Amino acid sequence: MAIDPRRASCKKGLLRGGPKAQKWAERKAGHCSPWYLLEQRDVEVNVRDKWDSTPLYYACLCGHEELVLYLLANGARCEANTFDGERCLYGALSDPIRRALRDYKQVTASCRRRDYYDDFLQRLLEQGIHSDVVFVVHGKPFRVHRCVLGARSAYFANMLDTKWKGKSVVVLRHPLINPVAFGALLQYLYTGRLDIGVEHVSDCERLAKQCQLWDLLSDLEAKCEKVSEFVASKPGTCVKVLTIEPPPADPRLREDMALLADCALPPELRGDLWELPFPCPDGFNSCPDICFRVAGCSFLCHKAFFCGRSDYFRALLDDHFQESEEPATSGGPPAVTLHGISPDVFTHVLYYVYSDHTELSPEAAYDVLSVADMYLLPGLKRLCGRSLAQVLDEDTVVGVWHVAKLFRLVRLEDQCTEYMAKVIEKLVEREDFVEAVKEEAAAVAARQETDSIPLVDDIRFHVASTVQTYSAIEEAQQRLRALEDLLVSIGLDC
Repeated sequence: MAIDPRRASCKKGLLRGGPKAQKWAERKAGHCSPWYLLEQRDVEVNVRDKWDSTPLYYACLCGHEELVLYLLANGARCEANTFDGERCLYGALSDPIRRALRDYKQVTASCRRRDYYDDFLQRLLEQGIHSDVVFVVHGKPFRVHRCVLGARSAYFANMLDTKWKGKSVVVLRHPLINPVAFGALLQYLYTGRLDIGVEHVSDCERLAKQCQLWDLLSDLEAKCEKVSEFVASKPGTCVKVLTIEPPPADPRLREDMALLADCALPPELRGDLWELPFPCPDGFNSCPDICFRVAGCSFLCHKAFFCGRSDYFRALLDDHFQESEEPATSGGPPAVTLHGISPDVFTHVLYYVYSDHTELSPEAAYDVLSVADMYLLPGLKRLCGRSLAQVLDEDTVVGVWHVAKLFRLVRLEDQCTEYMAKVIEKLVEREDFVEAVKEEAAAVAARQETDSIPLVDDIRFHVASTVQTYSAIEEAQQRLRALEDLLVSIGLDC
């Protein structure tokens, strides 16, 4: 029989009343909120289930207006005249929710985006920062990057190295090339996502065939079929925009971008850390425009990625480049030497910058974490946190918890306290844990008798949250009793 987890607490009526209970409850109320899931658990706001439904769709269907507004404000996609938008509008339970959906506009730069890598790639296309070629399609210019087009499309890689080699401007005048469809194709190459008006779908399919993008062609055909079935079954709906969006776990985009990292590696490092999944094909030229020298190794990279992904590198290359620049080798790009980092660690930075992922062992995570913090790469810090979470045990959990607090890895910190709650009866006998509790108590300025200690609060919460049946109450009480005995023994009443 399921029970309220709060009944597992036993210290002075904790969670059953009194000032301590109120402070504890206020502190922990957020653990079940959407904010907690998005901010601390890194849940994707547009995640889809097997029925192709998103959290926003279910919130509309169930009539949770506040949740609908929260999801919209945090990047939930519901553009008008799209499959998702019309589906949410049709299923909305109340008129206020329908009005909120109608007032909603496409996600803009002012809206917080959950997928920062996708946001970076979208800005790279829209702003054309450090672009090296311009396509002019019937008078409409598109500033793009040779490295991106070549990595994503064998057709573009071949054309940029043959017919369009050395050209900074490529003019396309063929009457069957529609500028709108060409822009949508570029959007797909950069982000894996495509938005196209239904009247331009045939033009987009033609371009996909020409550029040998068979995955895109297949996705377009499947989406057209799904939209047709939806419109036929829901009278009054009107889908004017077709959206192709890869599932969150789809690796195609990141694998293609990782090809650029493969090509940037010095020959002496290729294959040292792990087997490269995509060795550089013969004749592929990634057109690097910057060389990073790290302990005698030369990494041939692209400013667009490093400046777009890191404020540190943007300041180094855009604002202070002349101060850091070294003479370029014959025919090579200008070089910058990076100090205080090994080639192996920089390789992890390299793959993260290009593909938003790196194969990171727990042993290497500490060195990479400090560099990621220095280079202002919060996403790489989170990857380090995930790696460190794999090695939690009684001997390491306190040390990892300190690291999580030092580098502000909230999710890892929560995972550490969750693990502490499971082994608290053993931890109370360890000196490092006792010192951690004392330090936390000392960090609370002007702590009063009823003030709580954050570390102790977190452990109590996780102990209580595991209680789902009456048979588990005794075990939870035993854990809490061990913690309370420790607090009494060191003179802390909280």
